Amino acid sequence: MFRTLSYYFSIFHKDFVNYTSQKLQTLGLNYGSLFFLIYVGKNPDCTPSELTKALHVDWGHSQRSISKLEESGFLTKEKSGRSYHLTLTSKGLEAFQLSHQVFFDWDKENLQCLTDEEYKELLKLLQKVVDQKGCEQNV
Repeated sequence: MFRTLSYYFSIFHKDFVNYTSQKLQTLGLNYGSLFFLIYVGKNPDCTPSELTKALHVDWGHSQRSISKLEESGFLTKEKSGRSYHLTLTSKGLEAFQLSHQVFFDWDKENLQCLTDEEYKELLKLLQKVVDQKGCEQNV
Protein backbone atom coordinates (compact mmCIF):
# COMPACT_ATOMS: atom_id res chain seq x y z
CA MET A 1 0.00 0.00 0.00
CA PHE A 2 1.31 3.46 -0.94
CA ARG A 3 1.69 5.81 2.00
CA THR A 4 2.29 9.55 1.92
CA LEU A 5 4.31 11.81 4.15
CA SER A 6 1.08 13.35 5.47
CA TYR A 7 -0.10 9.86 6.45
CA TYR A 8 3.03 9.31 8.54
CA PHE A 9 2.84 12.81 10.02
CA SER A 10 -0.72 12.17 11.17
CA ILE A 11 0.43 9.00 12.95
CA PHE A 12 3.37 10.81 14.54
CA HIS A 13 1.23 13.78 15.53
CA LYS A 14 -1.35 11.62 17.29
CA ASP A 15 1.38 9.73 19.13
CA PHE A 16 3.23 12.94 20.06
CA VAL A 17 0.06 14.58 21.40
CA ASN A 18 -0.69 11.53 23.55
CA TYR A 19 2.91 11.29 24.77
CA THR A 20 3.13 15.00 25.55
CA SER A 21 -0.25 15.12 27.27
CA GLN A 22 0.80 12.24 29.50
CA LYS A 23 4.07 13.96 30.46
CA LEU A 24 2.48 17.40 31.03
CA GLN A 25 -0.43 15.95 32.99
CA THR A 26 1.89 15.58 35.98
CA LEU A 27 1.95 19.41 36.15
CA GLY A 28 -1.76 19.85 35.43
CA LEU A 29 -1.16 20.91 31.83
CA ASN A 30 -2.16 19.58 28.43
CA TYR A 31 -0.76 19.56 24.91
CA GLY A 32 -2.52 22.84 24.10
CA SER A 33 -0.34 24.77 26.53
CA LEU A 34 2.94 23.32 25.25
CA PHE A 35 3.83 25.93 22.64
CA PHE A 36 2.66 28.86 24.77
CA LEU A 37 5.00 27.81 27.59
CA ILE A 38 7.90 27.25 25.23
CA TYR A 39 7.45 30.60 23.49
CA VAL A 40 7.26 32.60 26.73
CA GLY A 41 10.18 30.60 28.13
CA LYS A 42 12.32 31.44 25.13
CA ASN A 43 11.01 35.02 24.88
CA PRO A 44 10.62 36.33 28.43
CA ASP A 45 8.81 39.65 28.73
CA CYS A 46 7.05 39.14 25.38
CA THR A 47 3.63 40.63 24.74
CA PRO A 48 0.47 38.63 24.08
CA SER A 49 0.34 40.00 20.53
CA GLU A 50 3.92 38.85 19.84
CA LEU A 51 3.07 35.38 21.14
CA THR A 52 -0.16 35.22 19.12
CA LYS A 53 1.59 36.21 15.92
CA ALA A 54 4.54 33.86 16.43
CA LEU A 55 2.33 30.84 17.14
CA HIS A 56 -0.10 31.61 14.31
CA VAL A 57 -3.18 31.29 16.52
CA ASP A 58 -6.24 33.48 16.70
CA TRP A 59 -6.48 36.19 19.32
CA GLY A 60 -9.33 34.62 21.30
CA HIS A 61 -7.59 31.25 21.62
CA SER A 62 -4.38 32.98 22.62
CA GLN A 63 -6.07 35.08 25.31
CA ARG A 64 -7.92 32.08 26.78
CA SER A 65 -4.68 30.07 26.90
CA ILE A 66 -2.73 32.93 28.49
CA SER A 67 -5.47 33.47 31.08
CA LYS A 68 -5.57 29.78 31.94
CA LEU A 69 -1.78 29.66 32.36
CA GLU A 70 -1.89 32.81 34.48
CA GLU A 71 -4.72 31.50 36.69
CA SER A 72 -2.84 28.22 37.15
CA GLY A 73 0.28 30.07 38.28
CA PHE A 74 2.52 29.29 35.30
CA LEU A 75 2.98 32.86 34.09
CA THR A 76 2.41 36.45 35.03
CA LYS A 77 0.86 39.12 32.84
CA GLU A 78 1.93 42.56 33.95
CA LYS A 79 0.98 45.87 32.42
CA SER A 80 3.89 47.96 31.23
CA GLY A 81 2.95 51.16 29.47
CA ARG A 82 0.23 50.41 26.96
CA SER A 83 0.78 46.66 26.75
CA TYR A 84 1.05 43.57 28.89
CA HIS A 85 4.22 41.52 29.22
CA LEU A 86 4.38 37.80 29.92
CA THR A 87 6.91 36.09 32.17
CA LEU A 88 7.09 32.55 33.49
CA THR A 89 6.85 31.97 37.23
CA SER A 90 9.08 29.40 38.94
CA LYS A 91 6.28 26.87 38.35
CA GLY A 92 6.21 28.00 34.73
CA LEU A 93 9.97 27.56 34.39
CA GLU A 94 9.65 23.97 35.59
CA ALA A 95 6.87 23.41 33.04
CA PHE A 96 8.97 25.08 30.33
CA GLN A 97 11.87 22.72 30.97
CA LEU A 98 9.60 19.68 30.83
CA SER A 99 7.82 21.00 27.73
CA HIS A 100 11.09 21.64 25.95
CA GLN A 101 12.58 18.27 26.91
CA VAL A 102 9.55 16.29 25.74
CA PHE A 103 10.55 16.86 22.09
CA PHE A 104 13.96 15.27 22.61
CA ASP A 105 12.57 12.44 24.73
CA TRP A 106 9.90 11.56 22.16
CA ASP A 107 12.51 11.47 19.38
CA LYS A 108 14.79 9.27 21.45
CA GLU A 109 12.01 6.79 22.27
CA ASN A 110 10.37 6.67 18.85
CA LEU A 111 13.22 7.04 16.37
CA GLN A 112 15.73 4.66 17.90
CA CYS A 113 15.46 2.43 14.81
CA LEU A 114 17.41 5.11 12.91
CA THR A 115 21.16 5.47 13.05
CA ASP A 116 22.54 8.86 14.11
CA GLU A 117 23.33 9.56 10.47
CA GLU A 118 19.80 8.64 9.31
CA TYR A 119 18.27 10.76 12.07
CA LYS A 120 20.36 13.80 11.09
CA GLU A 121 19.49 13.30 7.41
CA LEU A 122 15.78 13.02 8.20
CA LEU A 123 15.88 16.28 10.17
CA LYS A 124 17.86 17.97 7.41
CA LEU A 125 15.30 16.97 4.76
CA LEU A 126 12.36 18.02 6.92
CA GLN A 127 14.03 21.38 7.61
CA LYS A 128 14.39 21.86 3.85
CA VAL A 129 10.63 21.46 3.44
CA VAL A 130 9.89 23.80 6.36
CA ASP A 131 12.27 26.44 4.94
CA GLN A 132 10.63 26.21 1.52
CA LYS A 133 7.15 26.61 3.00
CA GLY A 134 8.17 29.36 5.40
CA CYS A 135 5.97 27.80 8.06
CA GLU A 136 8.32 27.32 11.01
CA GLN A 137 6.99 28.52 14.34
CA ASN A 138 9.23 30.65 16.50
CA VAL A 139 9.49 28.22 19.40
